[in-house]
Amino acid sequence: MNTFGISVHFCFLATPINYSMSVKIATYNLNGVRSSISKGLLDWVQAAAPDILCVQEIKSQADQVDTAAFAELGYSSYIFPATKKGYSGVAVFSKLKPDSVVLGMDLLHYDFEGRLIRLDFGDWTLINTYFPSGSSGDERQDFKMKFLSDFHIYIEKLKQDRPKLVICGDYNICHRAIDIHNPVSNARSSGFLPEEREWMENFLQSGFTDTFRHLNKEPHNYTWWSFRAGARSKNLGWRIDYICISDNLNDTIVSSRILPAAMHSDHCPMITELKL
Repeated sequence: MNTFGISVHFCFLATPINYSMSVKIATYNLNGVRSSISKGLLDWVQAAAPDILCVQEIKSQADQVDTAAFAELGYSSYIFPATKKGYSGVAVFSKLKPDSVVLGMDLLHYDFEGRLIRLDFGDWTLINTYFPSGSSGDERQDFKMKFLSDFHIYIEKLKQDRPKLVICGDYNICHRAIDIHNPVSNARSSGFLPEEREWMENFLQSGFTDTFRHLNKEPHNYTWWSFRAGARSKNLGWRIDYICISDNLNDTIVSSRILPAAMHSDHCPMITELKL
């Protein structure tokens, strides 16, 4: 286990799996995995039955996650917590056995916060990531912008060896005005700043597809709502959670949808099905 935020790589000698199949991938910021479980998360997982579930902001150490409960549903657990207890962290629960697992980006200041986990399956790679929020002030906003730059560099380097990428997670960015309930009043809010939106546009233009928008151009589709002022009941939200894929996988998209009825967090999950 990685307790000091250092990138760790695991390889598995497993019986080869035929990956030419339909794979249902979910991403969900849980705002605390233990809290979400207490609100019925496991029942939702059993009903939705994703092949791979990527979760962010687990706010738990690895030994605090009820991996046995996920195992009963057929999932193996791969967990990368933040060094700081009760903060950040990502995990992947998968019915498919990966060929290898890498914890972290090999950049200590991000790996201390448990920002990324990578799983390789055959000729494609899954990234589960939790981008920093800049809403607490200028220092964290600067940290976020540096992360965005370093993340793109990391992905461009990874693409050289692993060109088929699926990048799930909470990006903490609304890409366009259609992705936020009030683009005018939020024009200077972290998560919808011009420089963040520009980064998102450049990232997608560099060879990635937003799977949800690839199929759905309709407004009022959000994945996060403030706890304040009844925002969720009024659907005053932000779409900041994504499953993006490298453009060479575009022909594999079967479906992509947001599931706002799942209410275990201030976020909701989204699921993309790919014919890989």
